[in-house]
Amino acid sequence: MTDTSPLTEERIPAFVRGTRLQHDRVRDQWVVQAPEKAFLADPIAAEILRRVDGHTTLRAIIDDLATAFTASRDLIARDVQAMVQDLAERQVLIWKA
Repeated sequence: MTDTSPLTEERIPAFVRGTRLQHDRVRDQWVVQAPEKAFLADPIAAEILRRVDGHTTLRAIIDDLATAFTASRDLIARDVQAMVQDLAERQVLIWKA
């Protein structure tokens, strides 16, 4: 079932049960592992996904990234929202609130 609630910065993303972000030390690559599938996370996606813990709001993730990279908050917000929405549609992430 797909969550059709509006995407707001107060929502809390979490990995779907059995799905996780893992660093492959041999290849020095971040990988999203899910049942019967795996995704390579590019460096930008990895920075976002490393902050997804099931407790932190999108607002806090966006603020942290904007501060860490001294970047436009609006640009970061658009990119983060687009990525987490895409991963929610692919059933990699869910919304806790």
